[in-house]
Amino acid sequence: MQGWRRIAADFGPLQAANGFIGVVFSATAPIAIILSAGMQGGLSEAELASWIFGVFFINGAITLGLSWLYRQPLACFWTIPGTVLVGPALQHLSFPEVIGAYYVAGALMLVLGATGWVRRAMRALPMPIVMAMVAGVFLRFGLGLVRSLHDDLVVAGPMVAAWLILTALPGWGRRLPPLIGALLAGALATVLAGRLDPAAVGALELVRPVIHAPAWSWPALIELVLPLMITVLVVQNGQGIAVLKAAGHEPPVNGVTVMCGVGSLLGAVVGAVSTCLAGPTNAIVASGGERSRHYAAAMFTGLLAMIFGLFAPAFTRLMLHLPATYIAALAGLAMLRVLESAFKVAFTGGRFTFGALVALLVTVADLPVLGIGAAFWGLVAGLAVSWCLERDDFGADAS
Repeated sequence: MQGWRRIAADFGPLQAANGFIGVVFSATAPIAIILSAGMQGGLSEAELASWIFGVFFINGAITLGLSWLYRQPLACFWTIPGTVLVGPALQHLSFPEVIGAYYVAGALMLVLGATGWVRRAMRALPMPIVMAMVAGVFLRFGLGLVRSLHDDLVVAGPMVAAWLILTALPGWGRRLPPLIGALLAGALATVLAGRLDPAAVGALELVRPVIHAPAWSWPALIELVLPLMITVLVVQNGQGIAVLKAAGHEPPVNGVTVMCGVGSLLGAVVGAVSTCLAGPTNAIVASGGERSRHYAAAMFTGLLAMIFGLFAPAFTRLMLHLPATYIAALAGLAMLRVLESAFKVAFTGGRFTFGALVALLVTVADLPVLGIGAAFWGLVAGLAVSWCLERDDFGADAS
C-alpha cells in the first residue's frame, strides 16, 4: 500500500504529459517501420497486429516492472534496427524461421545479462564497423523517403515540410514533436486528397494474438541472431543507457539485459521482434521535472503501451489503409537522425574507417550469400578487412 502512495505522490501533470508523449512517439513513426518490414515479407494484417500487440503490451509490462523496481525511467520497447533487418530476411526466410532466431537471440541476451558478461560482449565489436552496418540497413528508408517525395508529393510533401519546420523551430518542436507533426500533416493531406478508405476507420476490437511454432534454420540463425543482439545490446541499449546517464540516472545494465532477454522470448511467442531499452522514449520521459520522479512518467508510458497493444488491430488496419507513400515517408523521417548518427560514428572517429566502408557497401548491396542476408556479411567483411589493413586500430580499441 505504501508503494502505491509513493507512486501517487510522484505522479503529476508533468509526468503524465511526458509519459503520454513517450508512448505517442512509439505508437507513430516506429510502427511505420514495423508495417514496412512486415509488408516486405508479405505478413497478414492479423500477424502484423499480433506483432504490434507484442511490442507494446509485453514491453509495456516490462517498463512498468523495471521502472518501479529500480525507481528509474527504464522504458523498454523494440529494436528498430532489428526490425529493419527483418524486412529483407522475410523475403527469403519464412516467418517461423525468423521467429526461431528471435528465440535464440532472446535466450543469449538472458544468459549475457544473468552472467554479467554483457559489458564484455558490448566491447567485443568495433563500434564504427557495427554502425556502418546499421547505416547500410537504414539507408533504404532514407531512399524510400526520397522516392515517396518523387512519387506522391501531395502526401509526402506536407509531411517533410512539417518535419523541417518543427525541427528548425525548437520552441514549436517541444510542443509538437517533429515526427508527430509529420504524421498529422500526412494524415490531413491524405484526407483532403480523398485517399482514405472510410472502411479503415472501424470499431475498436481486442487483439487476437497469432502464435507461430518456431522453425530452426541455420541460415536464419546465422543471418539474424548476431545482428539482432548487436542492435539490442550495442545500438539501442547503448543509446538508452547514455540518455539515462546524461539525465543523472544509473541504469542497471545487467538487469536491463536480462529483461530484454525475457521480453524477447515472450514477444517471440506472438511474432514480435526483440526487446530493447528505448533511447528516444527514455529521453522524453526523463526530459523534465525532478529526477526522482522520472520513473513515474515511464510507468505511465508502460501502462498506456499495454492498453494500446490490446487494441492493436484497429490501429494496424488504419495504417495499412493509408497510402504506401505515407508509411514510407513516415518511416524515412523516423530514420533520418539515426542514420545521421550511424554515419558519424562510422566515419568520424578516425579508426576502422576502411572496414566501416566495406561493411557499409556489402550491406547496401543487399546480396544474400548461402541463404544468409547481407547485414551479417557486412559485419564479417568489415571485420576481416580491418583485421588485414587496420590491425593497429584493434590494439587502440583494446586499450
